[in-house]
Amino acid sequence: MQSDVYLAGVRARSPKENKLNRIQRLFECAGFPDVIKQGDLTAIKIHFGEMGNDSYVNPILVRPIADKIKGLGARPFLTDTNTLYGGSRANSVEHLQTAMKHGFGYTVTGAPIIIADGLQSDYYREVTIDQKHFKKVKIAGEVAQANSMIVLTHFKAHLPAGFGGAIKNLGMGCAPAAGKSAQHSAKPIFNAELCSGCRTCAENCPQGAITVEKKISSVDYQVCTGCGKCLRVCQTHAMDFNWLVEVPPFMERVTEYALGAIKGKEDRVGFFNFLLNITPDCDCVPWSDAPVVPDIGILASRDPVAIDQASYDLVNRQLGLVNSQLQKNHEPGKDKFQGVWENTLGNLQVDYGARIGLGSKDYRLIEV
Repeated sequence: MQSDVYLAGVRARSPKENKLNRIQRLFECAGFPDVIKQGDLTAIKIHFGEMGNDSYVNPILVRPIADKIKGLGARPFLTDTNTLYGGSRANSVEHLQTAMKHGFGYTVTGAPIIIADGLQSDYYREVTIDQKHFKKVKIAGEVAQANSMIVLTHFKAHLPAGFGGAIKNLGMGCAPAAGKSAQHSAKPIFNAELCSGCRTCAENCPQGAITVEKKISSVDYQVCTGCGKCLRVCQTHAMDFNWLVEVPPFMERVTEYALGAIKGKEDRVGFFNFLLNITPDCDCVPWSDAPVVPDIGILASRDPVAIDQASYDLVNRQLGLVNSQLQKNHEPGKDKFQGVWENTLGNLQVDYGARIGLGSKDYRLIEV
């Protein structure tokens, strides 16, 4: 079945064409008023950006969406989940501080912030999905409890996912640390040169799988469950995952989690993809590289698979920017995401999403 995806371009020559007004038109055209009911607690799922990153969705662009939701008699709140790898968003206190420093205060966005998975990423609900990799998935509590949700995604390239769109924002972004670890399903590796010998990883390992001798940590992989706690507490970043292991099953696991994130409110979710400042990296990195293609516009749809497929196609139609991380595939029609990260397979997200009933790859693009 074909899904509608609405596109608002970036050119503007009058007040009616500014991004704020175009976002409001997209909200109406995509049928989001039918998604939200009076009295809803409506999650606006967004990425607040890692400290040092500046390519996340501009908080000014969130305000028209929050105002539209409030105009329908619902109560919006901005939300995201804490990170698995540490950084400036590893717990709710630092996560909130980062969001505020990046401009996501109430006076700008018109909505409060609630970190969805609790203070230390241990607040979640188990959701049954009965799929290939997971029978049940762990979804952040505030996302699971929200009556409706609008998902705002900065569409960009990503290692190892190929691209980060609505599916990844749902799957990885709505999961607590334990859910993120389950999706990666990888065991930690360590860099002895970075290890300070502080023993924090060993003291915090729930399985007792880590030992520290002098300045070298060792991991008992037969005991390790891959929970990722060591990554979260290591102050020198000596602990890490091999993010490139088994990319196809990783993408399937992310997509199954996306299915779990909307379970129970399949008709109560809307999606915006911002094809602006399309960078080679996730907003999780503490920097922002030059974009790999020109700005395209903003998309809206009620189908996460369709909006990601449309975004993927629109990016690949562009002429790649030479002064960027794009190493090849500059020509229109070539895969820009493999031009940045050669071994990635971003299309697996939409293929598998269509297969498990998350949405449809078949779409109709409508310019507004």
